[in-house]
Amino acid sequence: MVKLTWMAAAAVVMALVVTAPFGVSAQQNQMSFFVTSVGSGNGANLGGLAGADKQCQTLAAAAGAGNRTWRAYLSAAARDGQPAVNARDRIGSGPWRNVKGEVIATSVADLHSDNNKLTKETALTEKGGMVNGVGDTPNQHDVLTGSQADGTLQPGDGDTTCGNWTSTAADGSGQLGHIDRVGRGAAGSSWNSSHPSRGCSQENLVATGGAGYFYCFATN
Repeated sequence: MVKLTWMAAAAVVMALVVTAPFGVSAQQNQMSFFVTSVGSGNGANLGGLAGADKQCQTLAAAAGAGNRTWRAYLSAAARDGQPAVNARDRIGSGPWRNVKGEVIATSVADLHSDNNKLTKETALTEKGGMVNGVGDTPNQHDVLTGSQADGTLQPGDGDTTCGNWTSTAADGSGQLGHIDRVGRGAAGSSWNSSHPSRGCSQENLVATGGAGYFYCFATN
């Protein structure tokens, strides 16, 4: 009887050892949304939309979710014969889950409604970390989007996408959202369209209250 009990206990331990990695992998692989844990390090110059998408894919792969196709939530202006791009049209149809498996939106319409579940606690990085917000030091809640609240390109007389995410000019600008949905003014709580940056260099983004982070969504 003692021998059987010992064998049963050993079997349970072995099962836990064998299944634990698969449990972690499954949790990571269901992630379909995250905030980048790092920016480009070169201000708003992300290498364009293609460069931003590549960073999303690289970070996702490092977190165990590289089996999905990832796109950056960024809009871009019409340029060089190419039409304007709206962030909302780049990210698939949803639903999207953070690294913890929490649903942050069920569809594109839900994402751009007051019903979405984006907060400081749910808008996590691919590593599962929370981004510093208002009240933290340093505040890094600004996120690059180039978009207005409905996910389409932010209109304006000047640049709203930092040269379609290729510029580090001090006199440029990119539309920003607030990851923690906290800020002054009517648009301060907008996750994707709160205010323009003071410029496009790394120093400009930091001074505005960010670090060059952006949102990544899985399209499948």
